[in-house]
Amino acid sequence: MASPELLVERDSADARLDMRAGEDHGELPNGAACAGHGAAGEDGGKRSHRKCVRKPRDYIKISVPDGRSSQLPLEWWKTGIAFVYAVFNLVLTTVMITVVHERVPDKEENPPLPDKFFDYIDRVKWAFSVTEINGMVLVGIWFVQWLFLRYKAIVGRRFFFLMGTLYLYRCITMYITTLPVPGMHMTCAPKLYGDSQAKVHRILQLISGGGLSITGSHMMCGDFLYSGHTVMLTLTYLFIKEYSPRSFWWYHLMCWLLSAVGVVCILVAHEHYSVDVVVAYFITSRLFWWYHTMANVQALRGCPNNYLTNTWWNPVFNFFERNVQTQVPCVFCWPITWPPACFKNSCKRYSMVQSIREE
Repeated sequence: MASPELLVERDSADARLDMRAGEDHGELPNGAACAGHGAAGEDGGKRSHRKCVRKPRDYIKISVPDGRSSQLPLEWWKTGIAFVYAVFNLVLTTVMITVVHERVPDKEENPPLPDKFFDYIDRVKWAFSVTEINGMVLVGIWFVQWLFLRYKAIVGRRFFFLMGTLYLYRCITMYITTLPVPGMHMTCAPKLYGDSQAKVHRILQLISGGGLSITGSHMMCGDFLYSGHTVMLTLTYLFIKEYSPRSFWWYHLMCWLLSAVGVVCILVAHEHYSVDVVVAYFITSRLFWWYHTMANVQALRGCPNNYLTNTWWNPVFNFFERNVQTQVPCVFCWPITWPPACFKNSCKRYSMVQSIREE
């Protein structure tokens, strides 16, 4: 956003003196005589003098820096790097699912592990479809909200970095520990063993379907610890709440219900163990809160006693947030340049300020 310009009227003391001198001689400061300017004391002289054509005023352009824009530079190129990072880890997740699928033990030889939630709640077949529908609705709501944010570049790279990091953690946990299927109802695709071409085809199929069961693209097993659906349900809700007005309690409640119902339906469908969901929620919420605590509290960045700087991603955080010197405000604007009007006054642009009142 370009910095506003103030057009300040140049009205020096000399110009005022010239104007007063011109009035005494019946002339304007630019040398033009006032029509109908008669002798002093005549009533018509003063009235006709007000009708005289006044000299056009000169203005000087003074550039005034926009303080908020300088503290919150958009830096879209950093957002692009964060997007590439997220896409890379999403693709890596699909590769890891294909690898882990080959190691999942047969359910006839290794039955599902005991789970306390499954002991009390019977499986509901359609529950997992509710989870995926709620997830898609939340992602759509967040995308629309993100489009209308004034500082969408900063918020976007935070979302992409956190999502990419969470899926990177998921790749590690599902690879180092392969759990058996959580229910006998699950049908896993046949194993391919050394068929590399067929594995690549499965990876592409999983990517094209968004990793969703309702699209028929996810028929592999092994990606249990931890739940990717819980990650997206939790992460989108946290971003929706963080970057929307606090007074929109009804909006937050609606999104929370979508997220909570989706998470519960994962367990009701017996598609994940309870520990998968708990670990996914814990890691997602803590990573979100740690990152935003460091981003919003400027004093923590240079504090020697801030142990959050010991995280491995702290150098990446410093790279993304180095020029962000204040908390990102909840301000909305049109996502396109036309019309230029914004939803809030802080986005409006003023072209002129009349600094000197007419006498």
